[in-house]
Amino acid sequence: MESNNIVGWFEIPVINMDRAKKFYDAVFELTITIHHVDGFKMGWFPMQPNKPGATGSLVQHESYIPSDTHGAVVYFSCSDVANELSRVTAAGGTIMKEKSQIGDGHGFMALIKDTEGNRIALHSNQ
Repeated sequence: MESNNIVGWFEIPVINMDRAKKFYDAVFELTITIHHVDGFKMGWFPMQPNKPGATGSLVQHESYIPSDTHGAVVYFSCSDVANELSRVTAAGGTIMKEKSQIGDGHGFMALIKDTEGNRIALHSNQ
């Protein structure tokens, strides 16, 4: 088996794709592209070919239910968690846990709730 990171793709449930796209575009200063695939409305995060890390999608479909208490937590890599945190509230999200040190040299993290009710995390080494 090839020596890659085990996560290859993630999907974040959304209720309102336009609102979710606006939030993620603003917080991470990127442009999500909207696609319709087999009855699913998907907002694909930009992919950087030949770079480490997984990419994924926002997904609007009746079988996808946002939650801030259940399911997996996706950690978004940042140069400094404080940068993205500074844009969360203005973009309509909520800070659930301020930037804090993880310990043992694993960097810093913060926990936020997006406009759809999902908890996601931010991670940086500074």
